[in-house]
Amino acid sequence: MKIGVVTFPGSLDDVDALRAVRVAGGEAVTLWHGDHDLQGVDAVVLPGGFSYGDYLRCGAIARFAPIMTEIIVAAEGGLPILGICNGFQILCESHLLPGALIRNDHRKFVCRNQRLRIENNKTFWTNAYVEGQEIVVPLKNGEGGFVADDATLDRLEGEGRIVARYLGDNPNGSLRGIAGITNERGNVVGLMPHPEHAVEDLCGPGTDGLGFFTSALHALVKG
Repeated sequence: MKIGVVTFPGSLDDVDALRAVRVAGGEAVTLWHGDHDLQGVDAVVLPGGFSYGDYLRCGAIARFAPIMTEIIVAAEGGLPILGICNGFQILCESHLLPGALIRNDHRKFVCRNQRLRIENNKTFWTNAYVEGQEIVVPLKNGEGGFVADDATLDRLEGEGRIVARYLGDNPNGSLRGIAGITNERGNVVGLMPHPEHAVEDLCGPGTDGLGFFTSALHALVKG
């Protein structure tokens, strides 16, 4: 199965995401922001970083990249999409996911290993986990606070669309401790922490992040 990883100007974690796909057993495909070709991939990862320098709002310019025209249509048709950190911001700016990511409430960049609880293990990207499973993956962001109006938050809660929640102290002021969400169909997931940095024992806090990538491959094989 082929999983594409988009490189935008300012992407930092595209190479890490490509490696995570390979470690999980998938075929990693590099996608360029200026192209209109998804190269027949079976899923797409929007990686972390500072796309287009994070000018205007994080992800606001990347949302209009040529490749996003194809990704939005494909996502609406069911193509699995994972947005990590800046990728999560791009998904919200593209209205593939509700809400927005704003500057951390303490106004400082945070970089640390973060405990999470998997709230929904029925998405394309989380089926390798057990519901309620606690994992540790790196977190690094300056604009990671997830916000939405109360009606949207209640809908996300009620429909089981919160994918992951922060454990311990809230690292960025995200409302209701939300670290990641999914769309109604479960094929589009946005996650602020970085699972691609936790796929090998040699580096990072362990391999707890690998499940996001093996989940997609399992779901694709299962059909």
